[in-house]
Amino acid sequence: MSWKYIAPLRLPRGHFVAIIGGCWLLAIIPAVTFAQGSGEPATEPAPATAPAQAPGDDAANEASTPDAAARPATLFEKLTAGNMTWFMLPIVIASIIATWFSIERLMVLRRRTVIPYAFVTRFLEHLEQDRLDPQLAVKLCEENGSPIAQVFAHGVRKWGKPSVEIEQAIIDGGERQVSNLRRHLRVLNGVATVAPLLGLLGTVVGMIMAFDQIAGGTAMGKAEQLAGGIGVALLTTAGGLTVAIPSLILYMYLSGRVDILVMEMDALAQKVVGLISAESIAERRENDRPSRKKAKDKVTAESA
Repeated sequence: MSWKYIAPLRLPRGHFVAIIGGCWLLAIIPAVTFAQGSGEPATEPAPATAPAQAPGDDAANEASTPDAAARPATLFEKLTAGNMTWFMLPIVIASIIATWFSIERLMVLRRRTVIPYAFVTRFLEHLEQDRLDPQLAVKLCEENGSPIAQVFAHGVRKWGKPSVEIEQAIIDGGERQVSNLRRHLRVLNGVATVAPLLGLLGTVVGMIMAFDQIAGGTAMGKAEQLAGGIGVALLTTAGGLTVAIPSLILYMYLSGRVDILVMEMDALAQKVVGLISAESIAERRENDRPSRKKAKDKVTAESA
């Protein structure tokens, strides 16, 4: 991952530690929660009257149900005891990747990072008051380094040119900045697409294994064992959907935020075009000519 757009944020070290810790917690908490939730064995209501059993019957019952003691009790044990671990591991990795890039994009796509209010306000004011020349304007934009400053720099380099030429330069620079803003959003879209497929693949393989047990006769007449195998297989689909749904929501939200920022950047760039184009400069000079002539006449009259 590129740190090009994180470095300008200059966040304290503790914030990055918190981000890494958050990624770890988001990856671990769901597994722990499900494991604790399924850790209590299901209790069936005892019959009102139970017939007395001989001492030898207890040993016979324990011998007749060997699978009950060996059956995994918690969700974590179910996933790690069988072959489903190999299908859940990619889903867990995908969840960590989605969490990391979501936090990274949420930081990069903050409005104060993309469009710094203080810089934009001062820059436009100086342009309106003719306090900047092309060299100084380009230097200010390069020192700021924000996406909107980079867009301004492409337009300022065409200072005094026709508005069409300046707009084309801003469009070229804006396309590069939009591409940078949309960077890593494809990762979230890819996780949202691939995670359910990985879960479905694990479910299909798990059901194939469960039905193979029936075909082999090992689970013939043991409905609870077959149901348990199918239940474990369905866990991979649930895991894939658990990762895919938040990833898709974040992808849509961040894509909408990029669109809003791009529209704001376009509106501000149009203001710059209206201040540095040849047409606007000529118009301001034409409007200032009467005032300059009046000031000159006043000076002449006073000297006479």
